[in-house]
Amino acid sequence: MITTDELRGLALFAKVEEDDLRDLVALGSEVVFAAGDELWTQGTPADYWWVLLEGRIDLARSIGQEETLLGAMDAPGRWAGGFRAWDDNGVYLLTGRASAPGRLFRVPAAALKDWTSAWNPFGAHLIEGVFRTARTVEAVARQREALVALGTLAAGLAHELNNPAAAATRAVDALGDACEELLSIVGRLASGSISREQLGAVDVLRREIARGPVGTELSPLVLADREEALSEWLVGHGIESGWVIAPPLASAGVDIEWCERAADVLGDALDPGLAWVAGTLTVRTLLSEAAESMHRISGLVGSVKDYSQLDRASIQQTVVIDGLEATLVMLAHQIPDGVAVVRDYDPATPVIEAIPGELNQVWTNLMTNAVDAMAGTGTLRLSTRPERDGVAVEIGDTGTWADPSAKDRAFEPFFTTKSVGQGTGLGLDISRRIVVGRHGGDMAIEIRPGETVLHVWLPRHPRPVRP
Repeated sequence: MITTDELRGLALFAKVEEDDLRDLVALGSEVVFAAGDELWTQGTPADYWWVLLEGRIDLARSIGQEETLLGAMDAPGRWAGGFRAWDDNGVYLLTGRASAPGRLFRVPAAALKDWTSAWNPFGAHLIEGVFRTARTVEAVARQREALVALGTLAAGLAHELNNPAAAATRAVDALGDACEELLSIVGRLASGSISREQLGAVDVLRREIARGPVGTELSPLVLADREEALSEWLVGHGIESGWVIAPPLASAGVDIEWCERAADVLGDALDPGLAWVAGTLTVRTLLSEAAESMHRISGLVGSVKDYSQLDRASIQQTVVIDGLEATLVMLAHQIPDGVAVVRDYDPATPVIEAIPGELNQVWTNLMTNAVDAMAGTGTLRLSTRPERDGVAVEIGDTGTWADPSAKDRAFEPFFTTKSVGQGTGLGLDISRRIVVGRHGGDMAIEIRPGETVLHVWLPRHPRPVRP
């Protein structure tokens, strides 16, 4: 049975008048608990105010499937809950679980509100205002954080989609003009300047070109020399539009010897005949460019799908290499031209059971830090291999740490080596929680000569670690 004398011994109630304290005792009740008892649960309505009298209660918070111990009520007079006395939507922010037997003084939130309003009306009003303000600020902050994250992802995707989309648009626009020009050339051929036999023969020559690649792998300088040689040959054979016909012929791998054979076949119809061949090559090239751009866009959409894993089960068979590649696609716009990406994937890297969406967040954090450390120039190395009963992943960079000893604190929350405004230091802490806490893996930093390496080990089957 709780008495006013017992509560009076707590610093929390030291200045409460005897009559007021007696009223509070009458409103509450005693709760006896044993080690392991869960007294209140995160996210449920905070309908009671709890004051510790004896024992110890651990306070834990769950984020997804991971539970983290944030503190403890380990001294008489510590209190928790009761938020519905001042906020109709108040819930427990943490779970209270006893780690040693003891006792609590429990007061219903509604009764606590009436008591505080009668005992100190101004204080009760002030507390209610603080609660409502804090709730509003937290809601706005969470919404802002979500929008910033979504905006960053959308900006990266838009940047990656822009180039192939623009290329496809240019190809389609040019394809319209090329088709009109080709129809005009066909009209010239149909006017009777070329015989059926000649058209058949030059079509055979055209097919020789068509069987090869759309473009010959030549350096710009060699290609320019070939265009110039073809243009001179065409002009020398009375084709005034040689400068227009030469580029598509050169890009397709046509040489002077092929042109000589075409001249033997076409005779006086050399001009419209070669124009027709060049027109078909131009159309073919533009169609290829448009198709390649569409494939690129489709690939980006697929990478985003793989990266987000929105339509997948939480734990699933996961190919780590696929996650690394999807992350590279998402971060491509952040990787400077001076940073070379080197892949060292062991073909024997096994498939593991994991939460791929969370692992992709780890790869994002580690690659972003690596790119930032290199300041625009260096090598980003991605490596995977079998190790123990799982997979080892290494993300290395040729950047340097200003203070090598800082690696011992790198996984502390909010610790960062970046300047103000460039990061809060949450990346490595969150990554370690995912790797170690969610999957039962290991994570470490190794500073080698000329390279900083983040080493991640993941088991074949996740073994979540509870605090």
